[in-house]
Amino acid sequence: MTSERFQKIKDILNKRQPDLTVVMDNVHKPHNLAAIIRTCDAVGIGDIHGVSTNEQKVGVNLKSASGSNHWVNLHIHDSTSSIIRTLKKDDLSIYAANDSKAAVDYRRFDYTKPTAIILGAELDGISQDTLDGADGEIKVPMQGMVESLNVSVANAVVLFEAQRQRLRAGYYDTCRLENDVYEKLLFEFAYPEAAKVMRSRGEPYPKLDHDGAIVG
Repeated sequence: MTSERFQKIKDILNKRQPDLTVVMDNVHKPHNLAAIIRTCDAVGIGDIHGVSTNEQKVGVNLKSASGSNHWVNLHIHDSTSSIIRTLKKDDLSIYAANDSKAAVDYRRFDYTKPTAIILGAELDGISQDTLDGADGEIKVPMQGMVESLNVSVANAVVLFEAQRQRLRAGYYDTCRLENDVYEKLLFEFAYPEAAKVMRSRGEPYPKLDHDGAIVG
């Protein structure tokens, strides 16, 4: 662990946005999973959610998504209702990306507020139960013959608008993570193999010094 690498990890954590997340409703294709996770990392999202009736399939496809999921935690749920209840309990506004008459231009929303974006698979879209639980529907306006974007591309378009708004509001200027969460992620990112062993043993993580060396 070099001091430069450790500083890079700290810089990443200092820009994390704990009140911005993505929910994938039965998105299984490896290239879409990888691209969505990569974009989430790029805008500072550390935790995302996947709703799937086939957790094993998602797990296999995540392995195919190379190392893009190393910096982002994907939480798998077996129903949309459970994750929507949790997000609403945390006061997040939930917007479903959906090409429908009810959908509104994605740029009209305020993403500086706690926000969750729901994405659906291209073939089946977002389930009706999920749409019923959302606070609104958003869409990317299309001016050509194509009726919709690839799900990972639509995700990137919306999230970089969220990043633009949050940059302007100064959300990336100070660390927004709770201290205990910050310290936990700092060790896990700096020493992933050691963290894995210590979690399996139920052992607490050691402290790190200014340069990332383990203290004690």
